[in-house]
Amino acid sequence: MLIDIFYDTVCPWSRIGKKHLFDALAQWQEEEINIRWHPLVLNNSIPRCGYNFRSFMQARTGYGMKELQDLFEYMRRVGEVAGVKLNLNKIRLAVNSKLSHRLIAIAPKNIKNDIVEAIYQAYFEDGLNIGNIEVLVAIGTAYQMDSTKLRLQLSSDAPINTFVAASTFTWLNGITSVPFFIINNKVNVEGSGSVEIFLEALNRATFTYQQKYDTKHQAKK
Repeated sequence: MLIDIFYDTVCPWSRIGKKHLFDALAQWQEEEINIRWHPLVLNNSIPRCGYNFRSFMQARTGYGMKELQDLFEYMRRVGEVAGVKLNLNKIRLAVNSKLSHRLIAIAPKNIKNDIVEAIYQAYFEDGLNIGNIEVLVAIGTAYQMDSTKLRLQLSSDAPINTFVAASTFTWLNGITSVPFFIINNKVNVEGSGSVEIFLEALNRATFTYQQKYDTKHQAKK
């Protein structure tokens, strides 16, 4: 089962969608899963130093302070229902997520999901600047990535081709908003969905694949 995940590390809905998908996969357990992560940087114009988070969100939404606080509380409650923490009040900087995506791109496949989750936790729970190299190095080394090599990779343009390739795949598939999921190249889930929606999508993708397999082999007889 191939699952393509289109996401951004600063998108709360991407974190919720990821949680719903993985909760569904924990129940499903039908076949081996191959997950590919594809970045969509929502705010690539943000400089490395970042912007004040509240000012940035007010300018983006057009909300006053009370409306913005209500939005933060709404997101906290939605995250709580999904089983993730979204403490937007703790975030001080709106950051460019490109560097965090580069860490994910160069992370070994067996820890990639853990790195994604650690980045979400750093940003949405701890309010850390995930556009900062030292924050990302700390995340990587917590999963046995070499700190010296990682710092060098994130400081240079060496791993940029991996990131660009992943971003190009997003663009070629016409994905303009996240989260977005493609299962077995057949079934799409747009938005954060729910566990039930993902279970239905996984079953439909399995049925579609089996139907195609049966048709192909019947034609050979």
